[in-house]
Amino acid sequence: MEHTRLTRHIAAVLLVVATAGAVLCAGPAAHAAAASPPTPTPEAIDTYLADLHETSGVPGLSAVVTHGDEVVHAGGYGHDSTGAPVTAGTPMRIASVSKSFTATAVTILAEDGRIDLDGTVTDQLPELRMADPRVDRITVRQLLDQTSGLADTTVDVADLAEATNRTDYVARLRDDTLATEPGTAYHYCNVNYDVAARLVEVASGQEFGDFLAERVFEPLGMSASATRDDVVRPADGYNSLFGWWVPRAEPRWFDDTGSAGVITSAADMGRWLISQTGNGHQLVSSAGLDAMHAPSGVGDYGLGWQTEDDGTRWHSGFVMTYRAVEWIDPATGYGIAVLTNGGGLTDVTRTALDGLVALTRGETPEPSAGTRTLDLGLAGLLLVSAALGVAGVLRAPRWAARRAGRARWRTGLRLVWLVLPAVVLALLPQLGAFLTGGRTFPWHSLTYFALPAVLMLLVAALAGLGVLGARLRALLRRGRVGSAT
Repeated sequence: MEHTRLTRHIAAVLLVVATAGAVLCAGPAAHAAAASPPTPTPEAIDTYLADLHETSGVPGLSAVVTHGDEVVHAGGYGHDSTGAPVTAGTPMRIASVSKSFTATAVTILAEDGRIDLDGTVTDQLPELRMADPRVDRITVRQLLDQTSGLADTTVDVADLAEATNRTDYVARLRDDTLATEPGTAYHYCNVNYDVAARLVEVASGQEFGDFLAERVFEPLGMSASATRDDVVRPADGYNSLFGWWVPRAEPRWFDDTGSAGVITSAADMGRWLISQTGNGHQLVSSAGLDAMHAPSGVGDYGLGWQTEDDGTRWHSGFVMTYRAVEWIDPATGYGIAVLTNGGGLTDVTRTALDGLVALTRGETPEPSAGTRTLDLGLAGLLLVSAALGVAGVLRAPRWAARRAGRARWRTGLRLVWLVLPAVVLALLPQLGAFLTGGRTFPWHSLTYFALPAVLMLLVAALAGLGVLGARLRALLRRGRVGSAT
């Protein structure tokens, strides 16, 4: 899960910067499977989710667990930014979980004979042009399994974010290139699914959101789902500021994005999960479902689903103020979705998913430390950085006096480390890209979900530069006094 890995790596780097020492981060928790477990009771699921909501501190959380063609439990906990209680019917943004919906739309059109999954994209979407002749070799299937060669490292993500609609979005790719030959490497890239959404429009003759409404949402009875805020308007979400949740409006982008645009509820996600496990109303054939859930062979990504060796499938997603995750086990017929209205460094949706999966396997969920642990740790580091900065400035004359007569290179080395927090802060977007294999994290996005980390680094950087300046001034003053005597 890309964003979970990013936040874990960022936390490690921040601790290194603040303490000037090496800190090792714990690895992800593993799940143990149990054979033929009993079906968890709605009461057990409700108790677990209510406790998790309380310990996590996230403002609002909703979840659904399905088994076969039935909803075992669907519920909501907490409140939204208007103060209304969160229920199973509360609309929330599900971010990249939307990709599985886009893949389903493409598969529906493929089974209708209007899209050729193994045909090239440019044959079916002639408006797609790039400054790379290999674009003509990308197939539709490679868009969906993220092996097209499109990657954040070779497309101008900032430019694409300014697009006003999908036609404009595709046109802005004309100056970009591919990172690899199509079909040879996996790169998680939102561009794949935004191009796929435009292909749905061209093949169907409908707006992307209208097609999803007619062929996906309405047949499944997903009455609280849409891809546009003017159809279903979720309340503003939240960002965590050192454990305090602050309401913030989601940054605007053009509607109906194929990569992250779906708005839905836990109750509606229950209907979706039942369909995706091969039960209830079927949007595509059994062969189509199998194709969507199968890995590409190049990576472990299928058509809009991450695949696991144990047969389970999942997808997570986060925008700036919401998080979501979906999971299915086709072998047992279980499905799980968790949605939260809070975006922060700690992923409560993944914690909830882990616990709910454990319940479906007859296991006891691991206790959660909550979201406040990392946030409070960063708050502590911010205060320590500020205190060390003030102390360093005040003690600069004494520090300079102790350096009298010492080699300049040794004194210089003692000063260099003070610049490290500022360097890390300046390179934070690039650091995020490096740790996630090339994903792009513009500065504005880091000031949402990573706000505590950015503020802590900012204080550490100011403290370091302040101490550096004070020490240099003290050294210069001692040099002038020494020359005068």
